[in-house]
Amino acid sequence: MSREAALEELLSRPTSAVVTAMAALPGDLMLLGAGGKMGPSLARLTRRASDQAGTSRRVIAVARFSEAGLREALEADGVETVACDLFDRSRLAALPDAPNLIYMAGQKFGTTGEAARTWAVNAALPGIVADRFPEARMVAFSTGNVYPLWPADSEGPAETDAVGPVGEYAQSALARERILEFYSRRNATRMALLRLNYAVEPRYGVLRDIAERVWAGLPVSLAMSRVNLIWQRDANAIALRALEHCESPPLVLNLTGPSHRVHALATEFGRRWNKAPIFEGQESESALLSNAARCGTLFGPPETGIGEMIDRVAEWVEVGGRSLGKPTHFETRDGKF
Repeated sequence: MSREAALEELLSRPTSAVVTAMAALPGDLMLLGAGGKMGPSLARLTRRASDQAGTSRRVIAVARFSEAGLREALEADGVETVACDLFDRSRLAALPDAPNLIYMAGQKFGTTGEAARTWAVNAALPGIVADRFPEARMVAFSTGNVYPLWPADSEGPAETDAVGPVGEYAQSALARERILEFYSRRNATRMALLRLNYAVEPRYGVLRDIAERVWAGLPVSLAMSRVNLIWQRDANAIALRALEHCESPPLVLNLTGPSHRVHALATEFGRRWNKAPIFEGQESESALLSNAARCGTLFGPPETGIGEMIDRVAEWVEVGGRSLGKPTHFETRDGKF
């Protein structure tokens, strides 16, 4: 098995809780916008968990599939695929009437200079999709960017705290939530909105960004002094388990793990490689944070701890493992992506 195939196997390995959830979930499951960073692993996780649960459900990944070979790879793993631009009303109408949806479509990077498309993807498209599937259960990914910066020495805002998006991307993400809530109330569509902040695995994410800079001897910014982190498989597992908790109006969950000092994370990578990290700027007194206590109450703490996450990312970077080439820009404080 190649290194990349072994990583995909790890990221899509079902937990017992996910297998139990898939055994109890009736009907097929469709992932919309499944071609991004998390979608392929989530599709494989769904297929494997459903198989282990003894169900015969269809798992359908819908995306434009612009990445060469992705569609064929998913089909080889037992996932059905449909190439579809969700803005195409005729193609959207032709999609199967799956009773369970994971909605992953969104745009963040490239917002500066192309704000209109970001608003269309994040705010207009969710309404089109929700109106198409009024009777489905829908888990939709959102972002912790809907919150304002919070005191760095705190646990961060909970779902009951006021939102305060900074910049057009974050504003459009909040618009996505509001539009979905409108259709949930209008059509009694059961939904869960997951404010993700931040998922990581060896090929992308905050830990990859920090590790790359330490490895290359480049400065690590302290502009965002703390970050919340969750292993990608743990985030995907919760997304699947959240289907049984969908409500109208939507359940809102901060989907993440504990927060960590950026300085400490960089220092740990440096210790492992005997490299002294270079830092730039001062540790900020506020940061983009999320309090995931509600998520922990429902699903328990994430299974993967920070030590294992650092181990896996450090090993991957050290051997020259592939990067997705999609830096998170976690240090950005003005909301311009």
